[in-house]
Amino acid sequence: MSSKRDYYEILDVPRNATQEQIKDAYRTLALQYHPDRNKSPDAEEKFKEISEAYAVLSDDEKRQQYDMLGHAGFDQRYTTEDIFSGTDFESILRDLGFGFGFGDLFRSFFGDRDFGERIPTGRDLVYDLEISLEDAAKGIQKEIQIPRIEKCEVCGGTGASPGTYPRTCSKCNGVGKIQDVRRSALGMFVQVRPCPTCRGGGEIIDVPCKNCRGTGLAEKLRSISIKVPPGIDNGFQLRLRGQGETPPRGGSPGDLYVVIHLAPHPYFKRRGDDLLYSLTVSFPQAALGSEVSVPTLDGNANVKVRSGTQPGEIIKLKGKGMPRFKAYGRGDLLVRVDVSIPEKLTQKQKTLLEQLASELDGTVQQKERRSRF
Repeated sequence: MSSKRDYYEILDVPRNATQEQIKDAYRTLALQYHPDRNKSPDAEEKFKEISEAYAVLSDDEKRQQYDMLGHAGFDQRYTTEDIFSGTDFESILRDLGFGFGFGDLFRSFFGDRDFGERIPTGRDLVYDLEISLEDAAKGIQKEIQIPRIEKCEVCGGTGASPGTYPRTCSKCNGVGKIQDVRRSALGMFVQVRPCPTCRGGGEIIDVPCKNCRGTGLAEKLRSISIKVPPGIDNGFQLRLRGQGETPPRGGSPGDLYVVIHLAPHPYFKRRGDDLLYSLTVSFPQAALGSEVSVPTLDGNANVKVRSGTQPGEIIKLKGKGMPRFKAYGRGDLLVRVDVSIPEKLTQKQKTLLEQLASELDGTVQQKERRSRF
């Protein structure tokens, strides 16, 4: 079991607290326990604890995972770096009068780890792919065309016109950031901010590439091959790592998510791994029994309709459904029997049915008399 305290308890907020309540609670506690203001031995540990709680509860996705999994399950999925990544502590601490950069502050707590600034990742893309039920059953290789932002082929991603090169920014020496140091009654504070000269890029482009206008990126229609595995269901997402867009100034591409949509089938409806099929038979076929042909994914198959079959009765054809996704075996084909009642009858048909009805009524009456004794 995890020994950590509950995040809601740490911030002293209810489990249904709004984001504004969570932020207000963190601001109050940060002002109380920030190491530059509180010199008690446990202040640093308290500040780390409330900051971790805020990093999780202020992020809707992390909060949802924490609510579902609890501390033990959550800690198995998220590293310390993952927990703090993407949380805007800088603006909160700056508003409270603490100019010390958050990344620098937490590196002093945890050592040389990456808090806050990570390698930029490109935007993820989503592509909707419609396939037939037969394709979903057997699996298929699909080629799709998708427009995406990637490295400019003219300048090689530098952003500079061919034959020229970016130069290192003299203001920040290519770092992309500058530090402002100021002193106050509480001590010396260092604030890190993007370099205004190069806008955080670390380089200056004197002659921008005309194709990408100095961004180093351009849109291109890219052909991508997708392997759809057998048994895939409607709404399933295939993740293709690194097939999303390229971020500016280097970094790793995002991912491509292919969302599967199954086209309506003329015969079958899907229910998990099983397929449903409606078979319509005549009254004589249902009453006397018969053998009829029904479609399956593997071709037609003969089905025996037993005598006395009732409307809505299910006939199961084992192993004639969908392949189980990433598993062995197949589901079943469930044949639902519907009985067709003719709307118009000839006089001869009416006479025959009346005779049958009379005999059936007699049989029913005999059964009722026997059931009384």
